[in-house]
Amino acid sequence: MMSEHAKTAAHLLEVNDLVVKFKGKHRLSPSKQVLNRVSLKVDSGKTLGLVGESGSGKTTIGRAILGLVPAADGMISFEGSDITHLRRRARRALSRDIQVVFQDPYGSLNPSRTIGDTLSEPLYGGGDSKSDVRRRVRELLDRVQLPAGSMDRLPREFSGGQRQRVAIARAIALKPKLIVCDEPVSALDLSTQARVLDLFSEIQRDTGVAYLFISHDLDVVRHVSDQVAVLYRGDIVESGEASQVTTAPVHPYTQRLLLASPVPDPDLQAQRRAEWRSLFEQTGSWRLS
Repeated sequence: MMSEHAKTAAHLLEVNDLVVKFKGKHRLSPSKQVLNRVSLKVDSGKTLGLVGESGSGKTTIGRAILGLVPAADGMISFEGSDITHLRRRARRALSRDIQVVFQDPYGSLNPSRTIGDTLSEPLYGGGDSKSDVRRRVRELLDRVQLPAGSMDRLPREFSGGQRQRVAIARAIALKPKLIVCDEPVSALDLSTQARVLDLFSEIQRDTGVAYLFISHDLDVVRHVSDQVAVLYRGDIVESGEASQVTTAPVHPYTQRLLLASPVPDPDLQAQRRAEWRSLFEQTGSWRLS
């Protein structure tokens, strides 16, 4: 039963002073700290965009929330309850409320199972009848704009964008309260990205689900986020309203991320490249020291 504290939790998800360390490659190698007391929050029905380049630690935050990597220190709470070090059984129960969409739309799907089998699996765990499950699978396919005939097909028969729609359908099957989206459109071309981002927005509007949307691209998170946090080498260096952080960032690292984002307008892209070269000439580096 949910505690009174959980019922009145200020935020759906809170991460406070999170520290994650990875062991060295060899037994005597020192561990490497990849998150340095990171704090963030996600509200019900809202999206927090978490942005940073490869190696910044953004995916590690998502994996810590999902219980896939252990926290060395700090606390992760969901609906007011501490979920930092849940045992396996409690973690499985929590999966009804917290789901994930991974970056690779093909690698995240079992290539030998039909789409119908993939979407049915979590539903059977809830005790639904076979007819109810098939009805729900058809609803899910319709929700992500795929034909009902997709049920009997294998992942290899779909494009990357269609496979990611299947992954989204699987994530929303149990009607979760939070979905961790780990670079969910980075493997897609720009036009497909736009359609999938629109789908994420439609689902949130219709269901009230919250997203932790992880990406390296500020232009991507601008379209789906209410708040944005920018991660650099395990530290959050800038955060705030998405409209401000993604258009007029204050921190130099965020400014460089913005200039690095591809845009479909050739003139604007040329302008960004010129500004990017100017920054390099001023600093002698693409990165902060």
